[in-house]
Amino acid sequence: MSSFSDPQAVARYAEGPLRQVPGFLALQQMTHLLLAERVHVQGRVLVLGAGGGLELKAFAEAQPGWQLLGVDPAAPMLALAEQTLGPLNARVELLEGYIDDAPDVRFDGASCLLTLHFLDATQRLHTLRELHKRLRQGAPLIVAHHSVPQDPAGKLRWLQRYAAFAETSGVAHADAQRAIDAIAERLPLLSPEQEVALLQEADFDGVELFYAGFSFKGWVAYAG
Repeated sequence: MSSFSDPQAVARYAEGPLRQVPGFLALQQMTHLLLAERVHVQGRVLVLGAGGGLELKAFAEAQPGWQLLGVDPAAPMLALAEQTLGPLNARVELLEGYIDDAPDVRFDGASCLLTLHFLDATQRLHTLRELHKRLRQGAPLIVAHHSVPQDPAGKLRWLQRYAAFAETSGVAHADAQRAIDAIAERLPLLSPEQEVALLQEADFDGVELFYAGFSFKGWVAYAG
């Protein structure tokens, strides 16, 4: 995650998800729709891993009445979020820190996109539990990130598909290969089955897969 403090990496961040995450704009749209099923028009939504501001902007544009809190540990990414939001900043609060630093209030919904794959299982469970503590009963949580089989062949197969998508979206071959090598070596990726089990262990109910884009998976769950 140190790259999110690298000014050059931060400057390039906005183009990354579009090139690397299949259906990224549709993922944002689906996340908004799943939140909107239960978050009322004046609801409060927590966005964890909000640096860059891409989903904050999407939510603010789609829901003028929502109160949004974006939490991220990287100050340069939050500065980028301010730039991304522009005039929408007046409707968004940004907080530098982790989930433990978020106010202990009950939100109507939460999202955590392209973030949890940086955390090992213990950290991830802690984060999910802290998210649960900050959600009213029945509130939706939407998560999406890398999730692949744990056997070496299956893991490599899906990461290679991720790299192939990135290449056809304009990422140089060498860069795409370096990316999957780094992901395989450094990220504590979990299987889809492990992801669901962690959500359930954190006391979320109704866990459903709503998005799959090669190595990326997304689930909606509800605070029990």
